[in-house]
Amino acid sequence: MRWLITIFVGFVVASVSLAVDWPQWLGPDRDGTTTEIVKPWKGDLKVLWRTPVGEGHSSPVVADGYVFLHTKVKNEDREQVDVWSVDDPARHASASYGRGKFSSPFGDGPRATALVHNEAVYLFGATGHLVRFDVIKDRTKLELRQVFDDNTAELFAVAGLKFGVSSSPLLDGDKLIVLTGGKKGSIVAIDAKTGQPIWKAVEAKTGQPIRKTLDDAASYSSPIITGAGDKQQFICLTQKRLVGLSPKTGELFWEFPFQDVLAESSTTPVLIGDLLIASSVTLGSVGLKMFEKDGKPAVEQAWKNPALTCYFSTPVAVGEQVYMINGSIAGTATLRCVETKTGKVLWSKPKVGKYHAALLRTGDHKLLMLDDSGYLTLIQPDAEEYKVLARSKICGETWAHPAIANGRLFVRDNKELLCIDLGEK
Repeated sequence: MRWLITIFVGFVVASVSLAVDWPQWLGPDRDGTTTEIVKPWKGDLKVLWRTPVGEGHSSPVVADGYVFLHTKVKNEDREQVDVWSVDDPARHASASYGRGKFSSPFGDGPRATALVHNEAVYLFGATGHLVRFDVIKDRTKLELRQVFDDNTAELFAVAGLKFGVSSSPLLDGDKLIVLTGGKKGSIVAIDAKTGQPIWKAVEAKTGQPIRKTLDDAASYSSPIITGAGDKQQFICLTQKRLVGLSPKTGELFWEFPFQDVLAESSTTPVLIGDLLIASSVTLGSVGLKMFEKDGKPAVEQAWKNPALTCYFSTPVAVGEQVYMINGSIAGTATLRCVETKTGKVLWSKPKVGKYHAALLRTGDHKLLMLDDSGYLTLIQPDAEEYKVLARSKICGETWAHPAIANGRLFVRDNKELLCIDLGEK
């Protein structure tokens, strides 16, 4: 059985182009985009099925005909992963693990999104447990078998985060990249098969036998990988800075100070061509031009806009513009269309959510926006104005990002997981 994380394109059916799975945070390319094509709909979208789920803000992921969700076990200090067939939710498996005590002002469930690859599903829990389960399937049942459970809080001396671990793991070949925020390793590579540490991020070489281990506290942001060969790098946002790291050794290529006053940076960095965009709820957004210096990756500031305060919605690029949800701890989310090269705001649409709305770019370069009140909006990107093509209520309150795969949208709210048909009425 293969759980594919690589892109494969299918056939066009009705209004949706059947395409790639959604096996990790922000989709197959980790940038909130899909090859699926969604046409405007009329009236309410059809709910194909729904099922009660445990607490959490973790997003659903989809791979090889199954949907996965990471949640909290009710009334227990445990977290679990559930697996359903996308066509038959009664075909179901569940497995859990202990996590220790945890509570926060905005719910006690896991935040980070699961990652599925081949026969394995990887979880990064609210208290820092990095767990692998293998998925065993036969004709009559599904089974989840635990392979490892790394308590990264203990392994790397992590102080803990007020709102819980939220950084979704990244897979690179046989390595899992996780932002632990520990004094004994802020960013680490873990063997995806065994759970054993491979490297810890380190400061640049100083000529001394001992190099300093990166010990930044973690943000709520997730890492990305860019480039190829010697130019490949991991890009991570810690509580203090943006960093580019060597995938082979964890050595620091470059850094850019970016410390949020509230220590609540949550958005994933976005790479658009050679421009890297990072955002924070108090600092606004910055555009960094990426280049090469002395044979290694480097960055320099291209622009900065303090008004572009992203809370925990990751921006999405369409053409020469980038669309982002800006907000603050006081509430009221605003959708803005921004000129990618300069950071100039072209237009704003206020009150698209209370705190949050998730953005997703379709295969024909439209935007799907799921706000935190449960409304799904299809938007025609336009540098001049906000253009709505369709809108309907699909779920209850949610901070989770939706997953799209094979003509269906998978959404979790405060109570349920829903499978929504995006086909033409």
